[in-house]
Amino acid sequence: MSTPLQGSARLARLAAIGLLVTAVAAGFAYAAGWIGPDRLTPKRIIDTFMSQAGYYPGYRKNHAKGLCVSGYFQSSGLAAPLSRARVFSQPTVPVIGRFAIGGANPLAPDANIPTRSLAVQLRSDDGELWRTGMNTPPVLAVSTPEGFYEQVLAMTPDPATGKPDPAKLQAFFASHPESAAFRQWAKDYKSSDSFANSAFHSINAFRLIDTAGNARYVRWRMVPVAPFEPLPAQVNDKDYLQHDLQQRLGQGPLQWKLVLTLAEPGDPVDDPAQPWPAGRQEVDAGTLVIDQVYAKEAGACRDLNFDPLILPGGIEPSADPILAARSSAYAESFNRRSRESAGLGERS
Repeated sequence: MSTPLQGSARLARLAAIGLLVTAVAAGFAYAAGWIGPDRLTPKRIIDTFMSQAGYYPGYRKNHAKGLCVSGYFQSSGLAAPLSRARVFSQPTVPVIGRFAIGGANPLAPDANIPTRSLAVQLRSDDGELWRTGMNTPPVLAVSTPEGFYEQVLAMTPDPATGKPDPAKLQAFFASHPESAAFRQWAKDYKSSDSFANSAFHSINAFRLIDTAGNARYVRWRMVPVAPFEPLPAQVNDKDYLQHDLQQRLGQGPLQWKLVLTLAEPGDPVDDPAQPWPAGRQEVDAGTLVIDQVYAKEAGACRDLNFDPLILPGGIEPSADPILAARSSAYAESFNRRSRESAGLGERS
């Protein structure tokens, strides 16, 4: 059953979350050249995104505001039978990571942005890298590049108000019934008071390959060990989440469980808008431990492009068209901010 669309407040909430999640995802589609007769390029979509969100040289073009962290991953060994990737059998794997909020504005107040992200790089002792970028929503609102294009148009801020036109949003969601799962999530979602107790989802599916060459599709999520606490109704600190993370890590390491959800035959492995049925088998692959946070604009993560297609042997991408197009947009953003930073110093 589709979630009803009622009230300007509800539409505004959908817009706030959806715009941050899908603006760059639409860029992925543009960057792949799948939309429009002109085969829009990564440069063109980043230009468009920046023209809407503002120009902040040296910063990432989405999830611009964030902090570098480091730690390690402790494998449980339970995922080793599913994948030959060393990260699932090596007892301890070093990790570089980054917590961030959505959007291209590095000055945005933390508490005003509902979408949060966690990106990590794991480097196993065989020299292979695994980079994964995860977000708070478990699904996207649409399934196709064309849908992303329509969503970005619907969510373009009106110059008079600075906000999306509710009528255009209403029409968009009404014409995209596949957005039902996303709309339901947005309706029920409550922001926590910390990065430390936020869950983060891969959204896209990947294939795990075992030593015999057998494949199994999975999605994954990082489940916090810290208990949920709601975000306060009034937050005056613009860097609330960053300060909270620094304070918590000053008291000790933080942990998340890496949970793999295994698809069954017939599950939509190439459609990021469709959740998988409840009750799917899950595997506790291990524990992510974050034990250090760095000062603003510092840390090893600042020079990393968290391209989700940087995968070790034993993990492969699905045929999800959004996932397949992400690398080119990430590369354009990375190259651009690197050039911008030449005389500015890297920003995040």
